[in-house]
Amino acid sequence: MSTRHGVFVTLEGGEGVGKSTAAQRLAALLREAGREVVATREPGGTPGAEAIRALLLNSDTELTAMAQTLLHFAARADHVARVIRPALARGAVVICDRYADSTMAYQAYGMGVEIAAVEALIGLTGLTPDITFILEVPESVSKSRLKSRGETGDRYERMDAEVMARITQGFRAIAAAEPARCVVLDGTEPVEVVVGRMREVIRERTGR
Repeated sequence: MSTRHGVFVTLEGGEGVGKSTAAQRLAALLREAGREVVATREPGGTPGAEAIRALLLNSDTELTAMAQTLLHFAARADHVARVIRPALARGAVVICDRYADSTMAYQAYGMGVEIAAVEALIGLTGLTPDITFILEVPESVSKSRLKSRGETGDRYERMDAEVMARITQGFRAIAAAEPARCVVLDGTEPVEVVVGRMREVIRERTGR
């Protein structure tokens, strides 16, 4: 990777794996090292994409799997154009909590949208992460963490175990197909251990 450009890092995984906490800690660690860091999320990251996020997560609004897929990519197109690409052009590290792999795992593997259709939409977006960390935890840990939040749960947090199992397999298939980009991590480890490993991988793969 050229030193004139930033590094695009994404965190992926199912529900309750610890992505958001790890993303925050990783961003703080890199800032302490003197890097400009843009921490963002999907769906979201811009006013328009956040509005789409509210619709997507609202379990009271029925949406087909394909409708969800297209909404995710509409939000992503705005996010990439307005936030991610400009930050990378400045040389920043972009840390994104979910990206296109989530759409592939959830809507394609989990909900049955054709993989080729999602691949085509990913191609239109035209931006692939440099490094993707995929966090995994057992189903029992995921359920326990979600329950501890004390909330009703959004559309995706309320998916049944069978769908979530397919989503997990989807993430594993993505990781197996792209080992140069994807690193699978044990989300049951203490967050300091998980984030420490992420920092090591970023240093190993980018020299920064």
